[in-house]
Amino acid sequence: MSDRSDRPAPPTRRAALLGLGAATMPGLAGRALAQTAPPGPAQPAPAGRVLTAGPAKARLRPAPASETEIWAFDGATPGPALRIKQGETLRLTVANSTTSPLSLHWHGLRGEAAMDGVGGFSQPPIAPGESFEYRLQPLDSGTVLYRPLVIGGASEPAGRGLGGLLIVEEPEPPPVDLDLPVLVTDWLLGDDHALQPFSATSPDGATAGRLGSWITVNGGSPPQRIAVARGARVRLRLANGCNARIMRLRFDGIKAVVIAVDGQPTESFEPVRSQLPFAPGTRYDLLVDMPSEAGATAIVTALVGAGVPLVRLVTEGAAKPASAAPMALKPNPTLPAAVRLQDAHRPQIVIEGGAKVSPEFKPDLTGIDPARPWRINGGVGEASTKPLFSVKRGTPIVLAIENRTAFFQPIHVHGHTFRLLHPLDDGWEPYFLDTVQIPEGKRLHIAFIAENPGRWLISSTVLERFDRGLWTWFEVT
Repeated sequence: MSDRSDRPAPPTRRAALLGLGAATMPGLAGRALAQTAPPGPAQPAPAGRVLTAGPAKARLRPAPASETEIWAFDGATPGPALRIKQGETLRLTVANSTTSPLSLHWHGLRGEAAMDGVGGFSQPPIAPGESFEYRLQPLDSGTVLYRPLVIGGASEPAGRGLGGLLIVEEPEPPPVDLDLPVLVTDWLLGDDHALQPFSATSPDGATAGRLGSWITVNGGSPPQRIAVARGARVRLRLANGCNARIMRLRFDGIKAVVIAVDGQPTESFEPVRSQLPFAPGTRYDLLVDMPSEAGATAIVTALVGAGVPLVRLVTEGAAKPASAAPMALKPNPTLPAAVRLQDAHRPQIVIEGGAKVSPEFKPDLTGIDPARPWRINGGVGEASTKPLFSVKRGTPIVLAIENRTAFFQPIHVHGHTFRLLHPLDDGWEPYFLDTVQIPEGKRLHIAFIAENPGRWLISSTVLERFDRGLWTWFEVT
């Protein structure tokens, strides 16, 4: 995997303003304390399961910090890591006991359009006191992020703690000693440990988004300490569930091998300079072989401020024989080997608006409507407008996305996976994506085959921008 321009640069002063992970979180970077309890086992998702969203309390910062009033699924944040086998059907009823309309988007799932989970677009929002049954038949195996996505109302329920992972297991998963889901979220907390207010006109909607002041890993204080056997092979499923925080991950003390990006198998590779870009909605599956000596430590660090250790794997106990199995997944046979670029329909997206950045790296909000600070092709997302494009099933698409703003723009294509094209359209990167970062002032091209019938969004994964209309839609007939 080459280190191309779609990847954020290491944090700089400018990056601090743009929300790329340079903000300092006092008392967090380099913490020696660790959450020692491993996460609970991922839960099977039988047909007819009910998942209830409602008020709860959680100690997000270490004791003696007081608990924070949050929203949670079945009383916990994140919600349960649901597991099903590829080919199985998940029937999941979401009951809404919060005070806001809800829906759950299954980020990375190529499924039925009616089950995509965009409230106000693919389904009516789930009103407080009501419920909705999702019937999911995942076409692919992989790691899927679920989180609220209601038109105009996604930031608050996600920022209050609603979200989780759906794991669709391969028919023959690679043999590992531990399969560890890792959901990273951040929270905007005050000194009293309470969540700061949400506002539809907050200036953060025109800048980097709602950047938290505290990061959690699987709902607990970082780093999460996991004891593993000497020589064990570990599968890490890393997902960014933050509202807005764009960061990079660094891997220390281990050789991490990426086997899937955004849920799709890829040619195995080691991250360039042991780092990976990590925008909201992004997922990576990695394999790690632990050293054979006792007390060896492997750390996954978020490059936020001086660095925030997220996961600390420590070898203990008896040694395991070194695994000889390939560090790879089988390719997904349902994905196209190539996209006929010469036959492609070629729409384009131009993203404009947002705050300007002064020479002193300060946001300039002059003339900005805080309720609608962004423009996509001159307007904002509306379900009643004409689609960006409407094509027959099987049509190849080359979509140009131009970012004329002062901020990185992570963009997600619903219901499809795509290739990131080289600048001259003479090839593509050797992995599939469903979310891509467009650097400020840059234009990138992605290619996919419009093969999933229905109406689908192309949306910002920064939820404060999404709420303010940074999305459009297309149709496959």
